[in-house]
Amino acid sequence: MAFTSMVSTIHVLLFFFFIAIFSLLISSANSSSLSQGIKVQEQDKDPFVGFNIGTDVSNLLTPTELVKFLQTQKVNHVRLYDADPDLLKALSKTKIRVIISVPNNQLLAIGSSNSTAASWIGRNVVAYYPETLITSISVGDEVLTTVPSSAPLLLPAIESLYNALVASNLHTQIKVSTPHAASIMLDTFPPSQAYFNQTWHSVLVPLLQFLSKTGSPLMMNMYPYYVYMQNKGVVPLDNCLFKPLTPSKEMVDPNTLLHYTNVLDAMVDAAYVSMKNLNVSDVVVLVTESGWPSKGDSKEPYATIDNADTYNSNLIKHIFDRTGTPLHPEMTSSVYIYELFNEDLRAPPVSEASWGLFYGNSTPVYLLHVSGSGTFLANDTTNQTYCIAMDGVDSKTLQTALDWACGPGRANCSEIQPGESCYQPNNVKGHASFAFNSYYQKEGRASGSCDFKGVAMITTTDPSHGSCIFPGSKKVGNHTQTVVNSTQVASSGEAPRRSLSRGFCVSIMILVTSTLLPFW
Repeated sequence: MAFTSMVSTIHVLLFFFFIAIFSLLISSANSSSLSQGIKVQEQDKDPFVGFNIGTDVSNLLTPTELVKFLQTQKVNHVRLYDADPDLLKALSKTKIRVIISVPNNQLLAIGSSNSTAASWIGRNVVAYYPETLITSISVGDEVLTTVPSSAPLLLPAIESLYNALVASNLHTQIKVSTPHAASIMLDTFPPSQAYFNQTWHSVLVPLLQFLSKTGSPLMMNMYPYYVYMQNKGVVPLDNCLFKPLTPSKEMVDPNTLLHYTNVLDAMVDAAYVSMKNLNVSDVVVLVTESGWPSKGDSKEPYATIDNADTYNSNLIKHIFDRTGTPLHPEMTSSVYIYELFNEDLRAPPVSEASWGLFYGNSTPVYLLHVSGSGTFLANDTTNQTYCIAMDGVDSKTLQTALDWACGPGRANCSEIQPGESCYQPNNVKGHASFAFNSYYQKEGRASGSCDFKGVAMITTTDPSHGSCIFPGSKKVGNHTQTVVNSTQVASSGEAPRRSLSRGFCVSIMILVTSTLLPFW
């Protein structure tokens, strides 16, 4: 009788054991897909660098080609200036996160009609989400400063679009905001004294309240380039380009005693202070545009490839370092670089067509050096830096520096001797550039090894020419190399772990079954 009771008990235990194991397996599968979904949502909580994609480009890639290019370059965040249906369709199932936009010329229709707003959401959001990961809607662009007559329509348009998202139950996944020019702020340095132009308080106060209520960011377009152009002689170029500074060159806010090593951080903190002055302190700043032009006309001498490369490369590193700002070291604003492609069809000045990292056919305008910032961008050319003579330096001064480099500096100057490959062009600047670079490379590109009493400069443009190959040259062409995205490596590692957990459960089930089976 006792044995029969024990067997019955074992039957019951086995039954519940199998139920438990089956539930565990199902739970593991469900939690796996759930955790993946959570990861997709939470990735944007970490600071990121995205790109604006303008379309005033001749010979622009097709949507399919463009998406493939983004994937090759490991670009996971983009901002569109419209809601192009072909591109949104091509972005489907790619995990590339997208900000879509309402152009300024559509504000009137959307701001004055709830049904038009609902139709816009249905046509441009519901039709694609979630296969296409639309994260935000930017409503208009710099409306207050470019089309001030439309300012009264801005908040009604934003609220109508938000209400349409609520009706589709998408308001927690997709945020609604509007990008502003930095010029809506006044007295931005020191940041502690910044405030919003009172002319726009009637719009900004309710807008900030909306952003606070909905957890949406304050979108700001911030350009240290324009700060420098408008304040030459006051703001040092190095501060704008994120270049390392000695403490004496750092900008200090006299009210907070906070030290600012770059202009962008000061602009971001100015936005936080401006919001606080309107009693809003829980809205984050999203920099929807920032960049540096690689070419300009005679009035824009600082729009150069070297400066554009330096700014964007250092900007990417700065964001991925996650150091925040002096006022908010715990928060690093994400940034969308302006822009991915040179918009060669844009009207003058020259710089307007020269903000891109790539030409429309996807070849690079210049090559970034962003290693150490994860595996972002496949056109990484870290350490491909060279030292050359500056423009505009008199020959006598250059000759003195050249003599030092080839003499006490012990640079290898054999290639600039008569008859050698780098003798031409036979001028002091050409020879000095080779000698400076030879010394710079010999010293391991160490800090301070490209100065020569202020007549040399670092460049990422390979100065090699013809048969003259400068030390350190890798002769990189316009092709790009594919690199592995660290996020892909991490995600590919998830599958084995999930398989292991399920396999472990099955192994336990087999082991226990084999142990208890004789008692069945």
